[in-house]
Amino acid sequence: MKDVSKQRTIALIAHGGAGKTSLAEAFLFLTKVSTRLGSVAESTSVLDYEPEEIKRKNSLGSSFHYFPWKKHQVTFVDTPGGENFLNDTRTVLYGVDSAVVLVDAVDMVKVSTEKGWAFADSLKLPRLVVINKMDRERADFYKTLENITESFTSPKAVPVALPIGAEDKFSGLVDLLRQKAHVYDQTGKATEGPVPAGMLELVSEHRGKLVEAIAETDDALLDKYFEEQELTLEELEAALKAAVQQGKIAPVVPASGLKLSGLGYLLDQIVALLPSPQERGQVLGHKADDEEAILDREPDPAAPFGGLVIKTVVDPFAGQLTVFRVFSGTVTPDGGFLNVTRGQKERYGQLFALEGKGQKPIEEAGPGDIVAVAKLKNTLTSDSLSDETAPVVFWASQPMDPVVHFAVEAKAKGDEEKVFAAINKMTLEDVTLRLARNNQTKEMIVSGMGQIHIDVTLEKIKRKYNVDVVLKTPKVAFKETIKSRAKVQGKYKKQTGGKGQYGDAVIELEPLPRGEGFIFEDKIVGGVIPRQYIPAVEKGIVEAMAGGVVSGNPVVDCKVALVFGSYHDVDSSEMAFKIAGSMAFKKAFLECQPTILEPVALLTATVPEDAMGDVMGDISSRRGKLLGTESRGKMQIISAHVPQMELLTYSPSLTSMTGGRGSFTMEFAHYDEAPVQIKDKVISEYKPQEEKE
Repeated sequence: MKDVSKQRTIALIAHGGAGKTSLAEAFLFLTKVSTRLGSVAESTSVLDYEPEEIKRKNSLGSSFHYFPWKKHQVTFVDTPGGENFLNDTRTVLYGVDSAVVLVDAVDMVKVSTEKGWAFADSLKLPRLVVINKMDRERADFYKTLENITESFTSPKAVPVALPIGAEDKFSGLVDLLRQKAHVYDQTGKATEGPVPAGMLELVSEHRGKLVEAIAETDDALLDKYFEEQELTLEELEAALKAAVQQGKIAPVVPASGLKLSGLGYLLDQIVALLPSPQERGQVLGHKADDEEAILDREPDPAAPFGGLVIKTVVDPFAGQLTVFRVFSGTVTPDGGFLNVTRGQKERYGQLFALEGKGQKPIEEAGPGDIVAVAKLKNTLTSDSLSDETAPVVFWASQPMDPVVHFAVEAKAKGDEEKVFAAINKMTLEDVTLRLARNNQTKEMIVSGMGQIHIDVTLEKIKRKYNVDVVLKTPKVAFKETIKSRAKVQGKYKKQTGGKGQYGDAVIELEPLPRGEGFIFEDKIVGGVIPRQYIPAVEKGIVEAMAGGVVSGNPVVDCKVALVFGSYHDVDSSEMAFKIAGSMAFKKAFLECQPTILEPVALLTATVPEDAMGDVMGDISSRRGKLLGTESRGKMQIISAHVPQMELLTYSPSLTSMTGGRGSFTMEFAHYDEAPVQIKDKVISEYKPQEEKE
């Protein structure tokens, strides 16, 4: 069994373009896992290997690898930084013990980094910050540091090293606690030496701030600090490690992934300061049938197995690959476990360690490892796995709600089943992708996190399953209703020489309150319509309501009373009374001030305070009715009722108004009467279709 104290399991978090993947490739090269320095720009990356990632030169999904460093094993996840793929980042964070957050030394903190930091906050993950790309033109460590401290107040970001030079003169760093310079050559090898003369005052100033920040996290050290006693290096290092793991301090390190400068020191800090599974402690979960019954698992290789699925990959040839983090116990090839979430037993064969686009068969995995097995039958992302004798459900990420919706159909006639089967397979590996049928409009609706997300999905479907998909704006599911009462007769009489058809029904039609649906009332007395024909009248009315009268949309919120009629002993039939009921309803509907109802959504937008005015004004321009606002940290929550048709393009608009910092959810709320111009447009668009039929 491996020494769990030597294991580190981390996630790399940042906005797209901050250099996460390049830094990870540099780790692999520096530790001799890779024989060459993979490059995203040159399409030689080990980690960004999907054709869609190579095309866009950006991570679109999480990838996994590991490397050795000074008798430790570091397992890492390279997470995507694009807004459309942040759900993937949030999901895999449940499977790591800490996070390394990258900030570009030129572009500084961006929205995706803020959201990644918030995800880490919610899981109380210890963090280490890298100010990356120090070799770039206009790189500014101190300005970026100020931006970081303004953006993130907890954990407190404190530099543990200062850069030597910047831009093309960036050559290394100074370790503040040890007051030693590390100068790097082109291979990433460091030479240790004294602090450059021109940096002595700056190093002294920042070392003082670091020592004070460390002392403030430990009462005994703080007393000693106030008494002006010297704090030893050993005391400071031990207290810094404790502060990082308790979420009080996030150490900041300058580096350049492309120049391999600062990487050795950064790796030293990762293994020295970030927690092992043992230091991270027990992993909490609960009983399968009782969320209040808390269970825990020790990160011990000898304990019962427990793990969490953090990613699923579906390949049309290789089948399904399930990636999971081991929290406790040990797994070996050709075994089995219980999927506690679904109550299903699973068997698997080979056990794999993930190496970017490659997989390596391994003989065992223990706490801290992220591994994969193939072809599980009933297991999906966020499922909990455990030994059958000790079942536990671990806390897992819930998928973000989709924000864009498109009607989808096959480009080639006859490919419909292939298209929908392909999308369904994609939903197995991408939990934010949804496919559903709108029964009213008869459209298949695909939903996702943004236009790029949907575009990438369709590219994968074309590549993996060889089918082309067409996207369209979804139709709005309008409904029809009435605003007044009417009493109408519907008589169906047909004589063709033999047995004829005769049905006669008199109905009273009136509106119901919004949302009440449909009520049919039988008021026939004296047998003017025989009992056996009354259900046929109701059936004819219901069918007429389903097809609509003025716009082809279903009719709702009305009451029909069958009050009178007549019949013929020979010619009357159920079919005749069904037609009579339908005729009466349609005739009455036109006399009852018909109108159109539109679906209204409850919109909940989370936006920065400085964008509130723009967002609220935009909601009003979309015919929205504001319901209220509330504060949540630095953000404001705006609630409003907005017609769904006005929200079809809301996602890019909100992104533009908030600089990408806003997010929203929406759910159906109710139906409301559409304004005259919408009503007239819906009805006029239906007429040509009606006439054609």
